[in-house]
Amino acid sequence: MILQAGSAIPSTATELIMSSSLPTKIVLAVLAVLSLYSWAIMLAKWLEFRRVARRSAGFLEEFSRATKLDQAGAMAKRAQANPYARVVLRAVEFVHQITPLGLDGKAGTLSSAQVEALHLVLESEFTAERDRIGQYVPSLAVIGSASPLLGLFGTVLGVINAFLGIAAKGAGNLGAVAPGVAEALTATAGALAVAVPAVFAYNVFAARLNRLDGQMEGFAAEIIALLAREGRI
Repeated sequence: MILQAGSAIPSTATELIMSSSLPTKIVLAVLAVLSLYSWAIMLAKWLEFRRVARRSAGFLEEFSRATKLDQAGAMAKRAQANPYARVVLRAVEFVHQITPLGLDGKAGTLSSAQVEALHLVLESEFTAERDRIGQYVPSLAVIGSASPLLGLFGTVLGVINAFLGIAAKGAGNLGAVAPGVAEALTATAGALAVAVPAVFAYNVFAARLNRLDGQMEGFAAEIIALLAREGRI
């Protein structure tokens, strides 16, 4: 009888999960799905940020040698897809729309109102690029905040099982409360294992997006300065 009782005691994490109640298993399964989803987002976003940084660095180095906006536009068309190249192409398109070529074949100058409109267009393009790069990043914040609540739900279920064990055995000894407490701690550990990486990754990616915002604001000033050097402002 003692050996049978000892063999029924979970000795590994897998056995502990398999011996837990059905509601706790459901909570752990949901946490496992959220963990896989968050790690997929983290890997995809890390690769995307790395690719964007590499392509953007190459284009910005080439853009620094441009003397005219149309020249920068030609560079953007040849460059690999990156946020800065798309911003330049949008600027070129907008400038050509508001200052068509004159009879002498030369482009006109921009008024102060048109320069302000250009700045608003660039800001709109920056927002679109940031949203494109930051897609799915908010999901990490949702997972990071929802996982502890799911873990708390599993913890409550474990505590309930502990009290049911006390009621069934009529005593509050370790054998009565241990299974329920083990379930509670398992759910808590699972929730932390999901939430901590998700919150950490969200903060890292959010910081990089904020830095990208500042860099693009400076890039807008460079585009307008390029127009000024060209004599179109």
